[in-house]
Order: sequence, then structure tokens, then C-alpha cells
Amino acid sequence: MIRPIASITATAQFIFLTAALLTTQAALAAEPNDIVAVVGTKQISVKELNDKYEDVLRQTINPPTKEVFLEDLIRYEMGVQEAYKKNLPEDPIVKERIRQEIYKGLIERELGKKVSEIKVTDAEMQAYYRKSPEIRTSHILIEFRPDANEEQKKAARERASEIFSEVEKGKRSFEEYVGLYTDDVLSKKTGGDVGWQTAVTLVPNYYTTALAMKINEVKGLIETQYGFHIIKKTGQRPYSEANKRTIRAAVFDTKRRILFDAYFAGLKKQYPVKVNKDKIK
Repeated sequence: MIRPIASITATAQFIFLTAALLTTQAALAAEPNDIVAVVGTKQISVKELNDKYEDVLRQTINPPTKEVFLEDLIRYEMGVQEAYKKNLPEDPIVKERIRQEIYKGLIERELGKKVSEIKVTDAEMQAYYRKSPEIRTSHILIEFRPDANEEQKKAARERASEIFSEVEKGKRSFEEYVGLYTDDVLSKKTGGDVGWQTAVTLVPNYYTTALAMKINEVKGLIETQYGFHIIKKTGQRPYSEANKRTIRAAVFDTKRRILFDAYFAGLKKQYPVKVNKDKIK
């Protein structure tokens, strides 16, 4: 049986009016200072819930529903109260983490805005790149352990010298010598090639040595914390072909470091520092 149109319309109006009434009641109930949940000794207000939920919405691609978020917030409050009950703030590990968060908070407050305002120009990038271009090298590594004593280092150097003498004779290609002698397992698969690198990604002694070399020149022995290297320079990119994102990041980091250095130089006037350098080793 088909219901009369008037009856359907009346039903629809009733549903609409009921929904509107419930919405109005919910709006009236959701005052900012109203309490949406009580967890032990903690009261969670509507404003606190909404403010924290808005933060989640801004930071998350797939946020939870407000109901699910409220449950997470309740669990968080229960956990915090339980931690205090168990006296966790006095735990050494927790204390150190609190110190770390305080430090990060200070840096954000004192330097965050200045760091966010750092600008990097193309001229600055080019000036940086003239001193620190991208280079490509291959190497043979004769390694020694980080805790190696002088005798072990001497043995590694003697072996490296013998290999370098053989490489200088040039009876084989550099790639063949890599396959025969290198201790670098990763670059051994590529004939010693370590790809395009910068002053940021290479050990300073390795980079400065390779930077001063000519293309296809071979030099040794270069000592780093990894061992003794025999280096072959295979390329150096012009600025036009360089990775601009990497250069921009390097210039940005340089400017940020200047800000940090200046800030802590000021703090040193308030907190005198004494260092016993002879105790470092």
C-alpha cells in the first residue's frame, strides 16, 4: 500500500525538527568549560579536547574520530597519573628525557623563529659550491678496526703501501685492483665507485684530498677512521649540473649553525665553561 504524500511530508518534517532539536541541544551542551570526561583527578574540558583534536587534524592525514581520540586522551591521562603514582619523575632515565625536552623547548622558543626566517639565495649557493663541489671517486680501502693499536695500524699501512705500489705500476685497471684488494664490501661491487659525494657526506680528509686531485689521478695513502684509502678521482660536477636541493640544505645548515654559535656564545658569558682537554682521550 502506498502511503499518502501528506503523511510522508509530515514524517519528514518530524525527523528534520527532531534532528534540529538534538543538534541545538548538543550545541548548547558543548560549552568550552564543560567537562567531557573525568579521569582520576584530571578533568578534560570541551575546549581542551577540541584544541588537542584540532592539532591532530592539522598534523595527520588520516585522523581518528573525535570519539576515538577522546579514548586515547583518557588513556594518556591514566598513564600519566599512574607514572606519578609509581614515582617515575624521579627515575634517572625519565629525568634525562625531561632535560632533553626542556632543552628542545628552549631552542624552539629562542631560535625557532630566526631559523624559520633564514633565506638562501642562488648567489650564496654558487659561492658555497665553488668551495665545496660534488665530486666522484673510486677507492681501495685497507681497513683497521676503530680500536686498533699502533702495531695493527702499522701492519695495515704496510699492506696498503704494497698495494699502492702495485696500483702505481698500472698493469691492471683500477677496478681490477679494487676487486683484488679492497676491504670495502659495498663499493667492491661497483669497482670501488662511491658515487657523487659532497663535503657533507665524505670524511674531511678524504674529501679535501680528492678535491685537489685531477680527474683520473690516483693518490694514496689517505688515512681516515676507517683505514687507509687509495683514491681515484673520476669526476667533478659544474654548478649547473649539481643537486641544488643538497646545496641549499648545506647553506641553510651553515646559516643555522651561525645562529646557534652566536646564541651559545652569549650563554657562555652567564655560564662559565672549563674543559680539561687532557681528560678527553
